[in-house]
Amino acid sequence: MGKFASLADRDAVEQAMPYEQRDLPVTLYEFLSRTRQAHGERPAISFQMFSGAKDRAETLTWADLHDRVTRAANLFRALGVGEGDVVAYLLPNATETAVTLLGGAVAGIVNPINPLLEPEQIAAILRETGAKVLVTLKAFPHSDLAQKAAAAAALAPGVGTVLEVDLNRYLAPPKSWIVPFIRPKNPVTHGARVMAFNAACAHQPGDHLTFADAEGDRVAAYFHTGGTTGMPKVARHKYSGMIYNGWLGGTLLFEKEDVLICPLPLFHVFAAYPVMMSCIASGAHMVMPTPQGYRGEGVFDNFWKLIERWQVTFLITVPTAISALMQRPVDADVSSLKTAISGSAPLPIELYNRFKAATGVEIAEGYGLTEATCLVSCNPVDGLKKVGSVGVPLPYTHIRILRRTPEGFYECGTDEIGEICVANPGVFEGSTYTELDKNRDLFAEGRFLRTGDLGRIDADGYLWITGRAKDLIIRGGHNIDPAEIEDALLSHPAVAFVGAIGQPDAHAGELPCAYVELVAGASVTVEELAEHARANIHERAAVPKHIEILSELPKTAVGKIFKPDLRKMAIRRVYDEALGGAGLAAEVSEVVDDKKRGLVARLVRKGPVDEAAVAACLGRFTRPWEWA
Repeated sequence: MGKFASLADRDAVEQAMPYEQRDLPVTLYEFLSRTRQAHGERPAISFQMFSGAKDRAETLTWADLHDRVTRAANLFRALGVGEGDVVAYLLPNATETAVTLLGGAVAGIVNPINPLLEPEQIAAILRETGAKVLVTLKAFPHSDLAQKAAAAAALAPGVGTVLEVDLNRYLAPPKSWIVPFIRPKNPVTHGARVMAFNAACAHQPGDHLTFADAEGDRVAAYFHTGGTTGMPKVARHKYSGMIYNGWLGGTLLFEKEDVLICPLPLFHVFAAYPVMMSCIASGAHMVMPTPQGYRGEGVFDNFWKLIERWQVTFLITVPTAISALMQRPVDADVSSLKTAISGSAPLPIELYNRFKAATGVEIAEGYGLTEATCLVSCNPVDGLKKVGSVGVPLPYTHIRILRRTPEGFYECGTDEIGEICVANPGVFEGSTYTELDKNRDLFAEGRFLRTGDLGRIDADGYLWITGRAKDLIIRGGHNIDPAEIEDALLSHPAVAFVGAIGQPDAHAGELPCAYVELVAGASVTVEELAEHARANIHERAAVPKHIEILSELPKTAVGKIFKPDLRKMAIRRVYDEALGGAGLAAEVSEVVDDKKRGLVARLVRKGPVDEAAVAACLGRFTRPWEWA
């Protein structure tokens, strides 16, 4: 690991040699094989089914992991998966998930899918990627994942084989004895053959590939986006991008003695690349608590004890998880902890301060995105961390802040806000998405990926994210950054999470609206929050028109506030109020996400209704509607 304290350290890495001249593996299998040679007997991955600090755990050495990945890759090839074919997985975190991720990318193209999606969305991704094999759970108590997978496979006829992982192997008697008797039924309506994943892998050799490894760089993964601003898109990743992310971690952050606790899901790039690939590059140890990670039962309550158990040096986290942890006392020895690395969403300053005061540990906030095979920038682990920024561009990553004009792209000056555009070895120039139409207009000057994020670069070279282009609230042509509303409300001691969006308005197009989740046990009225907002939001136009307290805000599996659901709630509320105010016997039954039109309100009749009057009433709003 090299020192990473400043922009000068970053520059020194770049000036040492061009990236192309570095002695890096070409394929993922070569990458993993080098690690087995260097660190074979050291721990690679640990997984525990339950969250207790003394609960059973399974640990694989790097030699063990190499063996398992080799067997899985050989199995996928035996099932007809070539370099251009897709192995999808719909799995919670487990040892098998890591094995499938790596083995799928060695044999063909691996496609992780978010288990929280609905069967129709899962099936749409399976069809878009042309998946031949699906790895998922065997039916298991208190989980509907196997049922989702079966329903999705029935809608994706290209899936020829379903491989099942049985979590029962992680249980000890008497629980393991009971599961076969209470295992839920899973009626299968698809035509794919069903096999046991581990049993099938056991029949394959683990000491060599039964096929020739790829001869050069190629597409090896399809990751779908988080979908916080709409339907998920599928991005393509090459070996070179995966290895670049690993090389960054192994060069700037981690050593073989480090232990990373990563309760983030392995269908997300943050866990898959900056964490797992960095562990491969450095020989560090990755710990995964529970299949659901941060969402697992007791994880937050036991978290500090898990840090002590595993002697964790790096905590991999997101702001929503930090907020939850700060509602629990630090009840264990966490002196092994060097740094917390936070990503996925902007980190509020107040949350940073709370964490540092409670643990004595600083948070290094970083920035990445699925479309760039993840890493873009990070606050220097050994140097100045500008809280609220996402740090400095990483080695061989070039960031430009651009504004589009009729004449072309204009480059912004210091501290001038524009769109963040990125070029680095993780960017697949011109061909990011599987859906070709989505690649149109995605690049500036042919090589700089347009992220859709708004930001600025300060005089010291630090990158600041100021908003999401699609998240902007546009009130009568005036742009309002939701972060200003969210930061103001988060400064109230009773508030844990905030999602600010634009709700439909007949006159202004959109008006600011905020949904709030409170700290556990806290109490506050909407009126008090509204007063707090008025006192702390400097721009009058940004003061929320509507504030609503929810028991829990909708979140993605990696802890981002899921704003499409908030927008759906706002559309339903505003349209129903408009219809009711006009005395029309109609209401919104649901709000659906249409791939072409975005969010669409579907109406049902409550009695005789004048359809022309309904059209006139809702025609004042910009968001579309239709009869159900």
